Amino acid sequence: MDLTALIAFNAALAAALASPGPAMLVCIRASLRGGWREGALTGVGLAAMATLWTLAALFGLDALFRVFPWAYGALKTLGALYLFWIAWRTWRVAGAPLPTVAVPAARAIRTGVLVNLSNPKSVLFAGAVLVVIFPPDLGTGARLGIALNHLVFEIFAYAALSFVIARSGLAQPLLAAKATLERVTAAVLGALGLRLLLERTP
Repeated sequence: MDLTALIAFNAALAAALASPGPAMLVCIRASLRGGWREGALTGVGLAAMATLWTLAALFGLDALFRVFPWAYGALKTLGALYLFWIAWRTWRVAGAPLPTVAVPAARAIRTGVLVNLSNPKSVLFAGAVLVVIFPPDLGTGARLGIALNHLVFEIFAYAALSFVIARSGLAQPLLAAKATLERVTAAVLGALGLRLLLERTP
């Protein structure tokens, strides 16, 4: 596997992670609510599901979605409904104080998995990026290596984001604006769910 191609893939991942989306918002919210631990664990779930989408693209699921667009449409609709549900829950508790009980590790990871599971267009994005960067004749070992690289890259990125938010002094001013931030987060998540719902099936 070409190191230059792997670096290009990581650059594409970094650009995707830096763009505002459900994954980033959920990780930031978890970091504010439960500190570095909850944010990082949520990031593990986000990274695991994103890696599975990339692995699926590497083995041709994006092509399957194009052959059977109804399958993509069904997943897309379920994903949009899940984002609407998260948005509603976030808006509903915006004015409430943060819980003092730590979120169990399994729940934080599950939240991350479900958020990225709700975004099946990730497999189309991954498929498009992979086709451009890597040759089509990759062996199974190389495909698994790309997926492992993706997992490690995203876990590190979300852990770093959580650490910066929880330990750099950003948490206090952000918490002071909690109600406004959570309502903005809810509105953005709802808008992203609507965009996903209205997006044309490939």
